[in-house]
Amino acid sequence: MYKLYLTYLIFMVLGISCSSRHHGDIWQESQKELAAYRSELDSMRAEFRECDMPGVPFFLFGMGDREKYLYKNGQLIESFSGKVIKEWSVNEELIVPSLYRVVIKTDDGEIIVLQEDEEALWLIDDNDKRTVIGETSYPVSLPSFSDARYSRILKVLHQEILVNIVDGMPLPNYFVYKNGWRRDGAMMAMCLQQTGNAEFIKSWVMNLSDPYDRNNAGEMEADNLGQTLYLLSLFVDKEYPLVQQILKETKKYEKTNAQGKYIQGRSDFHETPVYQTKFLKWGLKQLGLEDDYIIPEIEDDYASLFWWDYKDTYVSSTKDAYNLWKDDKYPYIGWAADHFHGLKRNPISNRDYPLTWEIEASQADYQGMRIIDEQYVEGRNASPHTWHAAEVFLYLLDLNQKED
Repeated sequence: MYKLYLTYLIFMVLGISCSSRHHGDIWQESQKELAAYRSELDSMRAEFRECDMPGVPFFLFGMGDREKYLYKNGQLIESFSGKVIKEWSVNEELIVPSLYRVVIKTDDGEIIVLQEDEEALWLIDDNDKRTVIGETSYPVSLPSFSDARYSRILKVLHQEILVNIVDGMPLPNYFVYKNGWRRDGAMMAMCLQQTGNAEFIKSWVMNLSDPYDRNNAGEMEADNLGQTLYLLSLFVDKEYPLVQQILKETKKYEKTNAQGKYIQGRSDFHETPVYQTKFLKWGLKQLGLEDDYIIPEIEDDYASLFWWDYKDTYVSSTKDAYNLWKDDKYPYIGWAADHFHGLKRNPISNRDYPLTWEIEASQADYQGMRIIDEQYVEGRNASPHTWHAAEVFLYLLDLNQKED
């Protein structure tokens, strides 16, 4: 009996030891990965640029259809209710964005892991017990981008896009925006197509009934027409009722000059005919529809924001995003223009996470950022921001393809 009891104790000790070593390994692995990620960030900031953002450590969990959670200061918080669902007395913590992981050393000497992966968001305790947190057990495709020069940064940018999909709706930032934008949604969809995650926004797209999002003070923005056509092309064909409605709607914006026919209306409170026509032509092409529009050779300060097609028609202007510095409040504009012209002038954050933002947008409610920190409310700063994340993500993917 004594020998049996002794054997039991030995196995218990070994079990605890193995668990301790396992969690010690996770801590060391996380430190190593964080150092590698920061090295990538240093390289990218040297190649491009950085911008100072609030020094507030936090991380968002809940990619795709999953429930949304905020981690900060030893608390795991439901993003929308503000309810604290888990809390730890933190001695030390590691937030490792490129692993979608937070590791906590508690004052009691325990190591707790919050880990999101392709299956779910997990809580892993000091006994190596894995528990799914909330309604997060939904599959997500999370490529490693291992062949890319900035593979870890691409993973984080991808996460910043995925985490801002709420009930199928792609949002610029879910703390400050409650409605999907066609412009931001289209750029997000381009990324989701690349990673096999476009299905996450299908319900939102299929429920669209208006050619416009009307989010900019209720305006009917002409670029929405092409953006909505593209979004629809991911899931329907050219006979779909909203497609036919958009084709009729384009007639309201048609203009003709010596070169041919194009569309002209307002976007972001000013006329952007080149940008609008490019998006329309691209949407028509995605659906296999007839296209008799030309890209007008006229000045348009948004012309270079459409960088992935129709690059042969461009009229330089002192008002163009290429020439006009945007003081980093709307960095997606600068990144898009740099992508068009092959330049490297625009920034990511000087923090580990998030890497992207938008500041002082006219339609954003920054009170929603208070759950993260008052600095974001006072600075009218929405971080992360999916249009910014999408532009950087697509630029880096394209950069890698060109290098290959």
